[in-house]
Amino acid sequence: MSSNLGSMPLRYRVTIDREQCMECERCIENCSYGVFRRDGDRILINSRKCTACHRCLAYCPRDAIMLEEQPCDYRSHPVWTRAVRESIYNQARTGKIILAGMGSVANLPIIFDHLMLDACQVTTPPTDPLREPVELRTYLGKKPSKLEFRQKPNGDVELSTELTPNLMLETPIMLGHMSYGAISLNAHVAMARAARETGTYMGTGEGGLHPGLYPYQDRMIVQVASGRFGVNVDYLERGAAIELKLGQGAKPGIGGHLTGEKVSADVSRTRMIPQGSDAISPAPHHDIYGIEDLPQLVNSVKEATERKKPVFAKIAAVNNNAENVAAVARSGVDAIAIDGFRGGTGAAPRVFRDHVGIPIEVAISTADQELRNQGLRNEVSLIACGSIRESTDVVKAIALGADAVYIGTAALAAMGCRVCGNCYQGLCPWGIATQRQDLVDRLNPDVASKQIANLIHAWTLEITELMGAAGINSIESLRGNRDRLRGYMLDEGLLDILDVKSVGA
Repeated sequence: MSSNLGSMPLRYRVTIDREQCMECERCIENCSYGVFRRDGDRILINSRKCTACHRCLAYCPRDAIMLEEQPCDYRSHPVWTRAVRESIYNQARTGKIILAGMGSVANLPIIFDHLMLDACQVTTPPTDPLREPVELRTYLGKKPSKLEFRQKPNGDVELSTELTPNLMLETPIMLGHMSYGAISLNAHVAMARAARETGTYMGTGEGGLHPGLYPYQDRMIVQVASGRFGVNVDYLERGAAIELKLGQGAKPGIGGHLTGEKVSADVSRTRMIPQGSDAISPAPHHDIYGIEDLPQLVNSVKEATERKKPVFAKIAAVNNNAENVAAVARSGVDAIAIDGFRGGTGAAPRVFRDHVGIPIEVAISTADQELRNQGLRNEVSLIACGSIRESTDVVKAIALGADAVYIGTAALAAMGCRVCGNCYQGLCPWGIATQRQDLVDRLNPDVASKQIANLIHAWTLEITELMGAAGINSIESLRGNRDRLRGYMLDEGLLDILDVKSVGA
């Protein structure tokens, strides 16, 4: 049945400079959305199919293609925005929930951008990283409240305190959880190689571990989500650590969703689900209906791996974040990853992505303060994730109380992603968020891994410089050091929550 809605104004308009175009058809070859097609002696354009992935622009040898965003808009209105109206039209036509990819696009202030870092001047000299060591090595896991030693008969002294398993990172930057299925195997391999090269770790996301990643399993944090796709003892034993996914910043309170278009034969074998079917994880774990059930699951996983691996938990940042973190810390986990409301995803209902949760800056700060108040800070490490965009975000997150961060979208961008937000369609022309083999083959894991490693190296160097400028010579001294932050154009209430002073104070 046709609708009464007609056509929507174009979101993007694609044009070709015919004087520059050499008719090489690379735009046709590269556009997986079908924007370009040959008709006789001309290349025709269907701008309605464009997602602004920029693949055609990147591979046009003459720079002949131009892309204009919103060439024709609706009548301007402060309440009935374009996004609101198009959601209504889409749902009036389909009667369905609107899915969206990547992180929130809500036009809300980014707190990181209103936090200014400190630097030493006359009264306290800075540290020069080129001449003095600045230690970024990070340990994730429980820390003993004190160390005890005993003297051996021969007079030597040895540590008698039993230490729990920790992960040692050469940089406080880790690669966040993105599942095989949501992204391609080549993207996963690239991230795994980059993790190995930079001395850090990557998350597998939910859905098992492809055999192609076994050579890098010592750099993997395997994830157990509510769907338990691909989870068995072999999977748990292969990881360097295990993460229990209890929530996700892009969609707090609901489970995961991998569209059937991305469940290829290989993904179905790895996830142990039928090919072509949607993989929908339930909202809660079926064995956790209260916080008292979580310690049982944590202990079960630890017992299954002979207590040789640290166990993490991942939660979404929501209103009662501090209480959630304290409760999870008492369950016996070794680290807690907190995912802010701008966290990325392959597919999430738009209303959750843009309207549910709280910012990671607030979540990590309140969690750190609550753990300190309850004497639990050394019981767990905190990992911040959800829109970590550059090295300064890493430094600010650690100064607010994190031990380390996960990056996701930044790693995808390092591989070529243009953040067009159409991951759920499975047609990513960059070979990242797709399972179509001809598209997957476009991503060279050797090249992509080098680009991710370059990004981590560059950020690590910048973190070293920022710490040196502030006279801080170890990441431990930066952790929770809010005195090195000042709020700029933040209201008093938010500054109190962050426990950060205003600029000038």
